[in-house]
Amino acid sequence: MEALVDFRAMIASLPCLALIIVTLGYLAACVVSPFGRCRTCHATGRTRSRLGRVRRDCRRCAGTGLRLRVGRHVINHLHDEYDASKR
Repeated sequence: MEALVDFRAMIASLPCLALIIVTLGYLAACVVSPFGRCRTCHATGRTRSRLGRVRRDCRRCAGTGLRLRVGRHVINHLHDEYDASKR
């Protein structure tokens, strides 16, 4: 009977383990490649005006076509907090 309880506990903990693995993998990807493609301008750096004729620099990526990933924002914030705590 105890083997059945241990098996159920193991099965119940698998989603938590999978979530931890996916999160750590994403943070590792953010360390290796901190920038992603801008979704607003499709990585071109330019967007059309409201009238559709004039092309301007994308406001979200400042014309670079790249944006900082959310995970990298978190890493940078944690690093800044750690540096501030050492002062």
